[in-house]
Amino acid sequence: MQGGWHNLNLEEAFQTLDSRRAGLAEDVARERLAQHGPNELRGRKKTPPLVVFFRQFLSPLIYVLFAAVAISVAVEHYLDAGVIATVLLFNAVIGYIQETRAEKAMEALIQMAAPKASVRRDGKVREVPAREIVPGDIVLLETGDKVPADARLIDLSNLKVNEAILTGESMPVDKVTEVIHGESPVADRKNMVFMGTIVTYGRATALVVQTGMKTEIGEIASAIQEIKQEKTPLQKSIGKLSQIIIIFFMGIASLILIGGVVKQLEWLELFLLAVAAGVSAIPEGLPAVVTVVLAVGMRRMAQRNAIIRKLVAVETLGSATVICSDKTGTLTLNQMTVRRMYVDGRWIEVTGEGYMPQGEFRRDGQPLKLDDNPALLTALRIGALCNDSLLSCEDAFCSIFGDPTEGALVVAAAKAGMNKEKLEKACPRFDEIPFQSEKLYMATLHPCDGDRRVYVKGAAERLLSMSRYVLRNGEAAPLGEADVLDFMQANETMARQAMRVIATAYADFPYDREELVEDDIKGKLVFVGMAGMADPPREEARESVRLCKQAGIKVIMITGDHKVTAESIAGQIGLTGKAISGGELKEISDDELLRQIEDVSVFARIEPLQKLRIVNALKSHGHVVAMTGDGVNDAPALKSADIGVAMGITGTDVAKEASDMTLADDNFASVVAAVDEGRAIFNRLRNVIFFLLSTNLGELLALVLAIWFVGQAPLRAVQIIWVNLVTDTSSGIPLGLEPKSGDELLQPPRHPKVGLIYPGLLIRIGFLATLMGVGVFTVFTWAQSRMGLDEARTVAFTTMVAFEWFRAFNARSDTKTVFRLGLLRNRWLLVGIGAGILLQIAAIYAPPLQAAFRTVPLGISQWGIALLAGGLLFSIEELRKFLFPNLFTLGKWQPHRSNWQASRHA
Repeated sequence: MQGGWHNLNLEEAFQTLDSRRAGLAEDVARERLAQHGPNELRGRKKTPPLVVFFRQFLSPLIYVLFAAVAISVAVEHYLDAGVIATVLLFNAVIGYIQETRAEKAMEALIQMAAPKASVRRDGKVREVPAREIVPGDIVLLETGDKVPADARLIDLSNLKVNEAILTGESMPVDKVTEVIHGESPVADRKNMVFMGTIVTYGRATALVVQTGMKTEIGEIASAIQEIKQEKTPLQKSIGKLSQIIIIFFMGIASLILIGGVVKQLEWLELFLLAVAAGVSAIPEGLPAVVTVVLAVGMRRMAQRNAIIRKLVAVETLGSATVICSDKTGTLTLNQMTVRRMYVDGRWIEVTGEGYMPQGEFRRDGQPLKLDDNPALLTALRIGALCNDSLLSCEDAFCSIFGDPTEGALVVAAAKAGMNKEKLEKACPRFDEIPFQSEKLYMATLHPCDGDRRVYVKGAAERLLSMSRYVLRNGEAAPLGEADVLDFMQANETMARQAMRVIATAYADFPYDREELVEDDIKGKLVFVGMAGMADPPREEARESVRLCKQAGIKVIMITGDHKVTAESIAGQIGLTGKAISGGELKEISDDELLRQIEDVSVFARIEPLQKLRIVNALKSHGHVVAMTGDGVNDAPALKSADIGVAMGITGTDVAKEASDMTLADDNFASVVAAVDEGRAIFNRLRNVIFFLLSTNLGELLALVLAIWFVGQAPLRAVQIIWVNLVTDTSSGIPLGLEPKSGDELLQPPRHPKVGLIYPGLLIRIGFLATLMGVGVFTVFTWAQSRMGLDEARTVAFTTMVAFEWFRAFNARSDTKTVFRLGLLRNRWLLVGIGAGILLQIAAIYAPPLQAAFRTVPLGISQWGIALLAGGLLFSIEELRKFLFPNLFTLGKWQPHRSNWQASRHA
């Protein structure tokens, strides 16, 4: 078949499918069901739950932690082994829950199929399960029906279909039966209806052309299945960190073995030292701390209307370099609003946004006296009465029941104090000519003030052609060519501003008649004026776009709306750059798209799978892509993006299940807030990683130095486990709760290749770990020459813990001193260190813990040595921040040097 189904006339469509208006015969329908299969969306083969669960343990860091469990069991420290095993199990359960959610996207799609449908077979109408519908069936559709399959329309009456799940646009589509020529996106195939969409008005019969996975929604389902889920930047960073730890541990273990052989230590003692080294190298508290930091980040994001579904996705948005945003409802209010009116030869501006009936009517910036403007009042009255929509307000929240365009007229009238319900009581509707796409107008008959009058609204060209008069200075005057030209110019002006224009007119009607026909008004109308309406941008959208530019993030609008509308909104919110339509995108090769995409800010009239192509092109440039969406059409792109952001209010279940994050308020500003929080979270994670690795490396260095030069370990393995699990965690978790510094959005996006670890951080870790390792070794050597081994180890144990208490304050920032940050600003850190001090005292003085850790009571002078050593290291690092704040920032950013990020500094 050449072209699409929308290109065929009805005779060709029937012939291609070997069908007829009376419908298929039952035996033919059964044969086709066997041939084409059930009309349902098939899910991919599910991975057994047990396999999904054990897959969570396939990670280098997990292998290292399993080694820690084995080592702990070998030395009969079963409590430590149990704690580490619990951490492993906890993380596996979280990962299992997250991974199984991916399968729900397909399940939500499957639920969108209509359970039953009315079909005509053998000339008789009957109801059948939707899964039994086949190509060639004749389906009957009415208001409220869910379309069961893709179909070519045969006959219709005022049919309107909500195709938001496919196109992303909330306005119902007026359908036709005529042939549509040429290549057309889904949104423009007005002689077709598609599986899963909703009939909002009218009725129709249609010829089924595609079923199941061959429908438009089926192709989307296939695309979701084919997308390979990539690792997030955090997962990649943790994986790389795990490999570094393993390699480093092997190197240190070799040094210990060599040192043990040189010192002629017994093999049992050498084994115990290796155990201590293994425990030192492994950051047992890391998974728990990372999980807590991410979980707290989730809660903070939720407070800013960004609900995270996957823990590892929390920081991904913080590294985003591109945000692809839907227009309707995200950058705009998704509430059609009358912005301008043209009546009596004058422009009138209407203030107020959305459906709230609050605003003014202004001319030249000055408020109007409505009583002095009879043409304006008449236009508003017509808009309210020739209207099927209702305005409902409760608790300072207003909504529209009915068509959004009609709703805008009701709200405009309400701003002038006209209550639609009161108007309808005073002027009830006697008869009407309903809107039809062929007629382009709607008319209603009302008795008002002792007379009968027809109120008409519709397309300006259509009403002008039916008008004989124009309302001027409150009186009906003959409509001349100059008047028509004037109104058409005003119409074009609003159209260029991407406004939808609705004209209003009226005609007097004989009092003795109650039936309305077109001949009663044709050529008799009094043309009143026009109202221009648009879905206004959110007030906070412009500021959010500005913040994104400041943060080095490209914002791209991707919409199913027309190019001129998209460009108008883009201009209003500060988006600059090229605009490309879906038709133009089809003509561009992948290579050409890669060359152009960094200069494009608007993609308009985009089809579902084109969004996926755009996301993949951006990712090919190495960008971290955030994608917002609400419809089924967005699901593949949401899943393919580095982080998918679904709309919480207007979003479909499919979009939410395919996404990583949901916006509770459908507001683009919440995306930017999430970027802010995501960057702060990543900074916190870096601080935690620095703290844990610098302390663990310091432990290892002290251990190696003591073995080589003293022939003894400065700490026992159980003491090292205590430091790693108790002291590290009590200080590490509060570091993950560090308040934001406030400059997160002043920094460029982090390059995807720059993970948690970067060269400057490694240098800083090495510098401070060396100071700590040498410090502990020096204290241990001094103490061992003056007291027993257990007492010397207790002093070294306490010194190491003191180093960590002071190091936690150092770790709050790599460039700002603790005094600049505010010594008491992180109250949780003060609580954590206070708890750590109490636990350390218990480990030294409580008899049961003394026996477990082989510690002895220390005097004040010994405590003074430990605290003095820790305080000295703290002072050195804080002085470095004051004198050389950027000393350790090498390789921290390496931002993209893309066109938009280079231009923001120009």
